[in-house]
Amino acid sequence: MSSNLKFDATDRVMHEERVFSPSQDIIDNANITAYMKTKGFSDYSEFYKWSLANREEFWSDLASELHWFQPWKTVFEWTEKPFFKWFSEGKFNIVYNCLDRYIGTPIEEKVAYHWEGDDGSTRTLTYKELYQRVNQLSAALQKLGVQKGDRISIYMPAILEQIIAVLACARLGAPHSVVFGGFASSALRERIVDCEAKVLITADGNHRGGKLVELKKLADEALLDTPTIEKVIVAKHLGTEVNMQEGRDIYWEDACEGIGLDTVVPCEELDAEDMLYILYTSGSTGKPKGVVHIQGGYAVGTYATTKFVFDIKPDDVFWCTADVGWVTGHSYVIYGPLMNAATSIVFEGIPTYPAPDRWWQIIEKYKITILYTAPTAIRGLMRHGTDWPAKHDLSSLRLLGSVGEPINPEAWIWYHEQIGKNALPIMDTWWQTETGAQMITPTPILPLKPGSATRPFPTIEADIVDKDGNSVGHDKGGFLIVRYPWPSLMRTIYKDPARYETYWNTIEDVYFAGDAALKDDDGYFWIQGRVDDVIKVSGHRLGSMEIESSLVSHPAVAEVAAIGKPDELKGEHVKVFVILKNGFEASDALLHELKLHVRTNVGPVAVPDELEFVASLPKTRSGKIMRRVIRAKELGEPVGDLSTLDS
Repeated sequence: MSSNLKFDATDRVMHEERVFSPSQDIIDNANITAYMKTKGFSDYSEFYKWSLANREEFWSDLASELHWFQPWKTVFEWTEKPFFKWFSEGKFNIVYNCLDRYIGTPIEEKVAYHWEGDDGSTRTLTYKELYQRVNQLSAALQKLGVQKGDRISIYMPAILEQIIAVLACARLGAPHSVVFGGFASSALRERIVDCEAKVLITADGNHRGGKLVELKKLADEALLDTPTIEKVIVAKHLGTEVNMQEGRDIYWEDACEGIGLDTVVPCEELDAEDMLYILYTSGSTGKPKGVVHIQGGYAVGTYATTKFVFDIKPDDVFWCTADVGWVTGHSYVIYGPLMNAATSIVFEGIPTYPAPDRWWQIIEKYKITILYTAPTAIRGLMRHGTDWPAKHDLSSLRLLGSVGEPINPEAWIWYHEQIGKNALPIMDTWWQTETGAQMITPTPILPLKPGSATRPFPTIEADIVDKDGNSVGHDKGGFLIVRYPWPSLMRTIYKDPARYETYWNTIEDVYFAGDAALKDDDGYFWIQGRVDDVIKVSGHRLGSMEIESSLVSHPAVAEVAAIGKPDELKGEHVKVFVILKNGFEASDALLHELKLHVRTNVGPVAVPDELEFVASLPKTRSGKIMRRVIRAKELGEPVGDLSTLDS
């Protein structure tokens, strides 16, 4: 988290003036509307004001919809700032709320997950089958000596065993640390060492986009220097022969041998504040941060946002395209959907393999109703044109979502028109690994503006401030902050509480998100990107998002990264890296046309001094463009932590 607060307010932002209002059918059926009516509100603005004044009542109401072994005595405590507690002395287990409470009800026969492999193979697990497999693995982990509090690392592809492993750990009160299966061995080793994992759960390998990933081989490289690892469980996904170290490594099926599917391992009755998981997120420098989330408050936050933002219905088929290795996968592939008894999709492959209509085929095949994906994926699919989605029946969709980074208006409108057929709302959500759940987001009843994450979720007191913490006016850029804790917020950085405290003391007594943003006259938030992604040109502060959005609105441009470079005259000048859509070729004429496009849409001060056409951009494996890496390489500076880099 950067504490270098140099972002000066700017009164400029590029955004679409088009406003999309939900249909009456959506409003009448939205879960948030039903809750508002119980409090006597029909107007969302008045309800939001009520939620700020009654946040404990709001969260207590939602927590009461979940199962507690012992009720909490205090909803919220904030006695030692910036550390706090929610639902103190309550006894809870998130897995009971994902699985156990459905056993013996009709939900047990409902599909929990449809899985589709990279090669088109499929599997399905009902809630009862998932419950049985989770209990079986929980018993196997106990046989291997796993107890409450032991950390378990999980390094797996997007297969159902990955989800079973996560839930088995949480059932026992053994915090899981999921490491994305595309990470290199060095990144895995660093995370295992930091969390002092006792067991690693991995797989022999997998295919992604037709390419073989030798996962066990990578794990073995990482385990050369991980003294806390006692056992390695290996799932046979491909069935290929791999090295198995005697006394340490055991195949999943052998670990479960003799444990019947009728075995029940009672959920550990945990304190609401007991650790649920550690998830490592990269900073701009230094080692990755181990973000700690806990059982109770995290569960309540993910349950509530899944219910209200996606308006979950019993017959929904929900597809969050994120990998479980990222927080979006934790919250909206596993925990949020399961606590809402939803049917979800898990996909092992990539959007364009073997052809650019793979996603659209899957939507048509499973009659998916909710699609939640990243702007990077949307822009990547835009490059292939409109013919691919037009080949498929997407009429089952009723709600769209966006996550991971600000979505530029051009991509928003393409998503709305080509996938939503000009009829479906888009839940453009802003949140972070640290927040655990969605923070600034539409609900289906709110009018939408392309490129805006709209308004804060109930009880979330977000604001735009200057470096001293003072609120700035509407349409004035500043720092995005939140003034009060919420249940799903991280509790600390693992073994580094001082690093956690910087979130609360960079600007005194508020949660500093590290993002630049502004708020318009309607109270809608426009996220401009990381504070570090702000470029100062001749005294003017320009968000990289603003420049990039301008260029992506040009019909030839698929993706853009904008950085600032030192300039003796201007302080900084703008350089942009441009990926063109299929069918367009780089030329001097196009270069000049794009510069003119920026001048017309943003203004002369934003015109790039340098524009370079490139075939690809460095991204994290979750699809975010790593501008700091581009900037560092361009300036010949250290690139910092690269553990999340895709290539």
